[in-house]
Amino acid sequence: MFDALIVGGGSAGLSCALVLGSAKNKPYAQDKKIGIVVHQRASHLQNAQFNNVLGLTPGTTGESILENGKAQLTNLYPHVFQIDNEKVTEIIRIDDGYKVSTNKSTYISKIVVVAAGYTNLMNIKGLETYIEPHPRAVTEKERIWLKSDNHLVERGLYVAGTLAGWRSQFAIASGSGAQVATDILTIWNGGIDSHVHDKV
Repeated sequence: MFDALIVGGGSAGLSCALVLGSAKNKPYAQDKKIGIVVHQRASHLQNAQFNNVLGLTPGTTGESILENGKAQLTNLYPHVFQIDNEKVTEIIRIDDGYKVSTNKSTYISKIVVVAAGYTNLMNIKGLETYIEPHPRAVTEKERIWLKSDNHLVERGLYVAGTLAGWRSQFAIASGSGAQVATDILTIWNGGIDSHVHDKV
């Protein structure tokens, strides 16, 4: 049983996992089991290059961010369980959370964050009723979003990144994942606003 399971290893998913993982010393997060299905094949970062992102060296590739992000998560927050080489096929609501099925296994989580890409090829069963045309993308591209209110699709089910209706910019998608993480931390902290900062 996971307390939070993130679906997608792109910028939004990895950012969400990093922020959740960084709260490991907070009393309200110490015992939380966090996981991420780090499937990255469909990520738009695979062929991206960045020159306009604050803090990134111009010319940084999306491919390097994907690999370095997984390594950063492993090195800094090894308690975040990374599920590799699996693709999520179904997310179904159950009494105590959600059942998340992949092509290889099944997981149970109290909270699920869907941070997959926003192409109309996204076909995770159980999410069909939430899919609508993307509100900020060019119509001809047939992009989609999971209809949500400030990232919340329904109780315990969140969406992050471009699939949450945001534009396809690395900084926006990363920030969306971080926002969802702080919303989850706030829930774990009994509704008291929560975020994590490291200081020199």
